[in-house]
Amino acid sequence: METIGLHVTVAQSRPTSGLRQIDPTEVPHSNHLVVRGIDPFNAEPKASALVEFALTPENLVYCRNHGPVLDLDEDTYTVRITGAVNTERTFTMTELRASFPKTEVVATLQCAGNRRKEMSSIKKVEGILWYDGVICNARWAGVRLCDVLQSVGVHIEDGLQVQFASHVTLCQDDSYYGGSIPLSKAMSESGDVLLAFEMNGEPLTPDHGGPLRVVVPGYLGARWVKWVDTIVICSEESPNFYQQRDYKVLPPDIETKEQAAPVWSKYPSMTVMPINSVIGSVTRKSPTSVLVKGYAIGSADVRIARVDVTVDGGSTWYKAQITYQDGRWSWTLWEVLLEDVAENGVVHSRAVDERGEMQELEGKWNLRGVAYNPWGQGTW
Repeated sequence: METIGLHVTVAQSRPTSGLRQIDPTEVPHSNHLVVRGIDPFNAEPKASALVEFALTPENLVYCRNHGPVLDLDEDTYTVRITGAVNTERTFTMTELRASFPKTEVVATLQCAGNRRKEMSSIKKVEGILWYDGVICNARWAGVRLCDVLQSVGVHIEDGLQVQFASHVTLCQDDSYYGGSIPLSKAMSESGDVLLAFEMNGEPLTPDHGGPLRVVVPGYLGARWVKWVDTIVICSEESPNFYQQRDYKVLPPDIETKEQAAPVWSKYPSMTVMPINSVIGSVTRKSPTSVLVKGYAIGSADVRIARVDVTVDGGSTWYKAQITYQDGRWSWTLWEVLLEDVAENGVVHSRAVDERGEMQELEGKWNLRGVAYNPWGQGTW
């Protein structure tokens, strides 16, 4: 794909209090994260910190990158829309803000590799060995993608795709980062897809896609393209490496990169993540009781109905209290006080959604270590 017209200007440096700077050419990163990779920078918080906040604070939002993170100048930043539209157009940030109503949506962003470290205990996987912190819940603000596409006369046809691209930096496996979603998702008002420039009431920082990123509620994070500068409406998915040869659930008999190479095209690109729950913390409250806290997330827009926990491997279940939910796209926070417990023990969690789908005891292994969702587990 042609690299199109992004003016990249490095802005003034930001305050660095409470931040970590590993590479002097990059922006500083939060020092509240556990670093899983340095070049490029990838880091996650501990789940025990995450479950204390309904909306994830900026310094606890995970960082997932395939290249360096730059501080881009909003005043010169543009996004171009082309392809199956009546009028190709390039928008500045000022034009986006002035031309379309600002919209907010609370939605959970989750990396496809959340809990990959656990999956790796079954068999070797490819990718960063994430624990259970590559997830966050935020109030995103921006303009609705459907409004922007309508303004340029998007062609409404079955099967069309919206390709997103960021040419800001080179990536590990491609010359740019790209992803795509069906046009039907992008044009649905109830789909809540945004071109976002704020998170939790503050401008997006570079680590999290500022000045402009895509927000696709219900989809895995790989489709929430950061630093988006090009949007193409066409009949094909993005040809980018991260759409075509990554973020796919391969069958378990494919165990190596060499086996995967000729078959990537046979399997669909991931869109949504499965139902999941994680135990974030287990805290002793008395000699005979523990408080268990965690998060749960439904698949797509299906809300969590309940979370149960067990301390005997599933023979007996206790219903947890849901302490937070907000709309169709947020995560669910939950907690339960367990009485009359032993000095030491293991607790598991299991989420159930509004359609009755239940989180299974075991997750399914795959080479890329994605979409892993066995029962959550904690110990005391």
